[in-house]
Amino acid sequence: MKLSATREVLLKPLQAVIGVVERRQTMPILSNVLLVARSGTLSITATDLEVELVASAELDVDVDGEITVAGRKLLDIVKALPDEAKVSFTVSGDKATVRSGRSKFSLATLPAAEFPSVEDIKATQTVQVTQAILGQLIEKTHFSMAQQDVRYYLNGMLLETGGSQLRAVATDGHRLALCQADIDGKGLDEQQVIIPRKGVLELQRLMSGEGPLNIELGANHVRIELDGIRFTSKLIDGRFPEYERVIPKASSNVLSADKSVLRSALQRTAILSNEKYRGIRLVIRDSGVTLQAHNPEQEEAEEDVVVEYSGDDIEIGFNVNYLLDAISAVDGDDVTLSVVDSNSSCLVREPGNDDAKFVVMPMRL
Repeated sequence: MKLSATREVLLKPLQAVIGVVERRQTMPILSNVLLVARSGTLSITATDLEVELVASAELDVDVDGEITVAGRKLLDIVKALPDEAKVSFTVSGDKATVRSGRSKFSLATLPAAEFPSVEDIKATQTVQVTQAILGQLIEKTHFSMAQQDVRYYLNGMLLETGGSQLRAVATDGHRLALCQADIDGKGLDEQQVIIPRKGVLELQRLMSGEGPLNIELGANHVRIELDGIRFTSKLIDGRFPEYERVIPKASSNVLSADKSVLRSALQRTAILSNEKYRGIRLVIRDSGVTLQAHNPEQEEAEEDVVVEYSGDDIEIGFNVNYLLDAISAVDGDDVTLSVVDSNSSCLVREPGNDDAKFVVMPMRL
């Protein structure tokens, strides 16, 4: 195998896939990237057995071939070379040699046959959307995914198709985020898949443009192609909770506020909240809302915020981080919070917009 290119041509696909290469691996092959050079194209594959990324580049291939080398070492070498430097890559025996100018690096290799890769995902349907739509669905929901929860099906994002809608939902049991978008064209089959947390965050990192992309949904995998990168992720095998039951029904107790004013007030008050529980109390009345926080050192914070409110007087506690995440995810300048009583969840959304909803469970203070 022998190929040559400028530093930048090699760097782009390496940087695109390196996110899934774990630093500490139980299997040495997973620290490597698979390089396949054929007829003027180099494809670079990285995987952690859950998420697989493949990126390609057009370059000069003198001798076709395939091999695996340490991914992060190769990236560090290419990154350290001067801009526009000419790089040659050759494989001889069980060593790969990288040359550029007066620099020469010899890397250990492992056979390409040992590298695990996913070829056919047996897609049952393909959804055509824009990067902007999928990017927004992830942006509005990813922060509500659970981390290392024993309820493994919460450690990811639900992607649901049906009719003309694509919907993303995430919950960690304490809060829930939902965002949906209308898809032009024919009706979609009803299907639910759960993309694991790492796959969602890696996909979010890859989102860059406005161009179209295809989402291929299979029984065990999801595959997305965008900007010359092929993303494949295993799906979480589990049943996502019936999230519709968690979303509160309409309430007459609706608080409307300027988003930035409310967010800033919450951030200030939270400074003196308990660092572990992050609890904050909202005292909601017709005259406005009072934010209160205190901590084990007997320190207290209180701030009054001018809001529009008509409804019952309510005192309710929340984890301020969850509330801030939800408010920050709302588009527009205003935000509405609707609550039934002090023991019920709060529904956060933009006035007049039902495409994105955020639910925060109350906490006892």
